[in-house]
Amino acid sequence: MKAPTTKRVSLLGFTLLFCACSLYAADDKKKTQSTAPPPPPPARPAPQAAPARQQAPAQTQRPAGTNTTYGPTVNRSGPTTNSMPTRTGPTTSRPMAGGGITTTNHPTTSTATPARSATTTNQPANNRAGGNLSNPQGKTATPQTGASSPRPNQAGRLVATQPHPVAPHQAGVTGRISPQSNHVVHLAGGNGLERRPNGGISNIHDAKRGLDIHHNLNGGRQVMVSRADHSRVFAERGRPGFIERPYSFHGHDFATRSYYDHGHVYQRFYRGYAFHGVALQVYAPVHYYSVGFYGWAYHPWGAPVVFSWGWGASPWVGFYGGYFAPYPVYATPSLWLTDYMISNDLQAAYAAGQESGTLAQQQPDNNPAPALSPEVKQMVANEVQSELALENAEAQQTNQNVEVDPASSGISRLLGDGNNHVFVVGSSLDVIDDSGAECALSDGDVLGMTSPPAPDATAVSLTVLSSKGHRECSKSANVTVAVDDLQEMQNHMRETIDRGLDQLQAKQGKNGLPAAPPSAQVAPTKAAFAEVAPPPDPNGANDVSQQLKNADQSEQDLTKQAAASGNSN
Repeated sequence: MKAPTTKRVSLLGFTLLFCACSLYAADDKKKTQSTAPPPPPPARPAPQAAPARQQAPAQTQRPAGTNTTYGPTVNRSGPTTNSMPTRTGPTTSRPMAGGGITTTNHPTTSTATPARSATTTNQPANNRAGGNLSNPQGKTATPQTGASSPRPNQAGRLVATQPHPVAPHQAGVTGRISPQSNHVVHLAGGNGLERRPNGGISNIHDAKRGLDIHHNLNGGRQVMVSRADHSRVFAERGRPGFIERPYSFHGHDFATRSYYDHGHVYQRFYRGYAFHGVALQVYAPVHYYSVGFYGWAYHPWGAPVVFSWGWGASPWVGFYGGYFAPYPVYATPSLWLTDYMISNDLQAAYAAGQESGTLAQQQPDNNPAPALSPEVKQMVANEVQSELALENAEAQQTNQNVEVDPASSGISRLLGDGNNHVFVVGSSLDVIDDSGAECALSDGDVLGMTSPPAPDATAVSLTVLSSKGHRECSKSANVTVAVDDLQEMQNHMRETIDRGLDQLQAKQGKNGLPAAPPSAQVAPTKAAFAEVAPPPDPNGANDVSQQLKNADQSEQDLTKQAAASGNSN
């Protein structure tokens, strides 16, 4: 009579054991998820396999059930992501034992940077602060046709509309893309001056001083000087100026920019490569973290985080209150990094406007709700996640003494991987809209791309997903952006993400942030190329300031020269 009781007890014990094992497995999965390495970014396709232009958006071919635009599914109830990014397209990486990622070789184009040359009268300069302001080839944008005109739909995703032509534009005196309505005056001695239809000066080229000046639509003035030793000096009132010096490491072209910011000096590093015949510089991190740290910074946190930024009473918050609002909680590090990046951009823009006296010209529209919508911010957060995966892959290559391919790290991959991408503007920038007119962009504006450029294009058609109105490009406008400006946007994003990662590691376990696991608290490894870079010039700050004075003199001299030649208007 006791046998049935024994069987019931045994069955009950087995059931309890099974449940305990299941709970342990689930808990173990939750613990290991935060340190699992992020997946590798899509490999850059070979040049001959570059995606053809399509009038229909490429994302329609992705698996059902995924976000057909940027990977993670947007949780409409709040700023969270609830799935891993869906990677599409070719990949050359696979997981390896121990949680790392192993990569195989894939064909790439030559990354040799075109030979540098002394400043010439047709040396282009773009108009982005801190940007790659010279184009040794002197090329202008190749007219593009058939590019889809993207726009955000009600869900915040980018969808392609009918193709629109990108109107060809002339090269101004500095070589940058200028609207056809501008009046260009070529002066003696290789000098040049360019005016907008209202008579205001747009660009000046002073051949004797090797100096290019751009007056942007937001009232600022950017100065770039190319010197005989191939170094460059950038200066803009209210912004950190820099001196850039080229150097070689393991037979490859590198450059270091020493930034001078109100007594503070810091360096950034770049690797040169060629894209569509244009010499570009891609950001090279000065140090890399461990795989465990990138995994912790990539995957969702265990519970939403409430974080106090501490700048609630700062004047820039009220100034941009109609444009930007931080998330109330953070479910993922990428959302935290997104707010970190955009808030830093807006703080920098406000400070620059105050110091240069152009703040009133940057006043955004007074919108009743933040113009930077949660949907667009989610797109930016997804891009941040992709950059984290890229940096994790680069870190592993560096640890294995494998040189990072700058083309795969730069916009060459972004423009050719078959995916949609967004770019965050990092400084004042003037672009051309699809009507051929000039319009302004500024820090924190967001641009979207759904179609790859033509195989030989030196400019890309993008859609304005978010802007501050007033003097800026209107939301949903199609604009043409030079590839060097686009590369500098990506550089700026990665630089700011790296600063945010430094903050995350320093503040983990504090101010509401979750504690990082031991594998994520390993000290970063410094890149070898930074050890041999030229040090900052101790007199660099004075040199940068002097270029602003030289620009004043250049404007006076060339304005008089234009008047004497009968071309004052």
